[in-house]
Amino acid sequence: MAYISQPNGDVRRLWTFHGGLQLPDHKVISNRQPITQATIPKQLILPLQQHIGTPAQPLVKIGDLVLKGHQIAACKGAISAAIHAPTSGRIAAISEHLLPHPSGLKGLCIKLVPDGHDTWTQLPEPILDYPMRSPSELRDRIQWAGIVGLGGATFPSNIKLSHDHNIPIETLIINGVECEPYITCDDMLMRSQPERIIEGAKILMHILGAKRCLIAIEDNKPEAIAAIYSTVKELDIQDRQNTSDIEVVRIPTLYPSGGERQLIKILTGKEVPTQGLPAHIGIVCHNVGTTAAIADAILCGRPLISRLVTVTGEGVKKPGNLEVLIGTLIADVISEAHGYTPKAQRLILGGPMMGTALATDAVPINKATNCLLVASIKEAPEPLHPQPCIRCGACTTVCPANLLPQQLYWYSRARNLEQLKAYHLCACIECGCCSHVCPAHIPLVQFYRAGKALIRDQNAEQSKAAKTRKRYEAHTERSKQRAEQRKAKLLQRQTALAQELKTAGTNAATNDNSPKAVIAAAMQRVAAQKQQKLTNQALQTATIDKSNKSDKPYALDKPDEPNRSN
Repeated sequence: MAYISQPNGDVRRLWTFHGGLQLPDHKVISNRQPITQATIPKQLILPLQQHIGTPAQPLVKIGDLVLKGHQIAACKGAISAAIHAPTSGRIAAISEHLLPHPSGLKGLCIKLVPDGHDTWTQLPEPILDYPMRSPSELRDRIQWAGIVGLGGATFPSNIKLSHDHNIPIETLIINGVECEPYITCDDMLMRSQPERIIEGAKILMHILGAKRCLIAIEDNKPEAIAAIYSTVKELDIQDRQNTSDIEVVRIPTLYPSGGERQLIKILTGKEVPTQGLPAHIGIVCHNVGTTAAIADAILCGRPLISRLVTVTGEGVKKPGNLEVLIGTLIADVISEAHGYTPKAQRLILGGPMMGTALATDAVPINKATNCLLVASIKEAPEPLHPQPCIRCGACTTVCPANLLPQQLYWYSRARNLEQLKAYHLCACIECGCCSHVCPAHIPLVQFYRAGKALIRDQNAEQSKAAKTRKRYEAHTERSKQRAEQRKAKLLQRQTALAQELKTAGTNAATNDNSPKAVIAAAMQRVAAQKQQKLTNQALQTATIDKSNKSDKPYALDKPDEPNRSN
């Protein structure tokens, strides 16, 4: 816990989280130049999987002409996000293409060939009177716009805003910390476009019903702090737009203070439960880029079709921040930064701590791409050969999630999933602090990712088995019900037959309602029916025979007369 001086001159109480690292930020490399608008490339590759959840469903076919902002893929399933055309042009293909992922796998993508006109489609009307609109209507607009978390999580924003009303949201946190080295896209957004962020914050407060908003920024971004703070004061004084509940909070620079759970602990002192969400303790957190995109969707009717991307490192000629159309190939983005330098050794998607190395630049920018680090051998040296763990405990000291990385490492190697769950592997945020300080150079985060993948596979198998068991139990129950129905019908027939025999005045044996007596009575009845049938047939035969005899001519017998001639 500490008390930190704030932009308004007040001293504010802040808390600290366990672990963390003081790292060189290397941000001055890319934040010295203003934001540049990237040109429209010759082709755009739009992956249908740009978010957590189910891939989007294509709404176009090959050869279709689309305009800028036209929805070309719709949500599919409960957790999904729409995709819109970043510019006008023609749909050239819907096929597999390399994805921006270290695995080098392919995924279904829509290929758009721009026509160069950049013509907008008819957009929905802006919702300028959003304070008078219902939260569900605003969430629908955010869903239509295809907005996801732009801080890296890419979780659909409309779902994150659909909280349980039994737990009121007290605090909205806008995350402008951007703690990872080299990345400056959020910093430049706050410097150059603070109005979008404040308007987005007010919209989010209305949707959530939050009582206050905290905009958190690290103290290594003085220009961003000043821009956001002055905008809040200006709107509060001049326009009287009820921004008094929005507070700009300066926090100490410490990696990874931008983690959602770590930031909540810094600002409020509250701990998010391991298996819970921030909304369960009355808090919702959004990135500044996401907040600005929400303002565009509500106030301008504009979908998410581009984003700010930091291009940095000694391996690129002109580092900076570019507004890039989603679907632009990384090779085209590097060309916008004047290409590679001879120092370029490794292409990293993201920052040096949590980013992933790419084998090629022939993959597209997606909604999650916040940084392209073209690192030199000095900035990203080749990993050293791992040595055996010496159990020094350095990883435990720096873990911001307060886990036991050493134990998780051993259990990941042994594939002991039960122990991995018991030691809360899924609470690991993969920040890389443990790998950074490991004297044995063990790639701990890679083991944790592999362990998480095994747990996901196990959960999927268990879910599949549970569904199979549920279907089997339902089938067994249906079979049991059918058997009981057949038994009930048989008993009903037996009862009806016994009642019939009793009414007909049969003997006492046949009046017995026991199964044997009922069966005997039924057999007697059948025998009687057969006998009656035989009797009827015999009578019919006799009648026919008699009729046949009566039809023949006959002569009466007469006594012999005497021979008159004698």
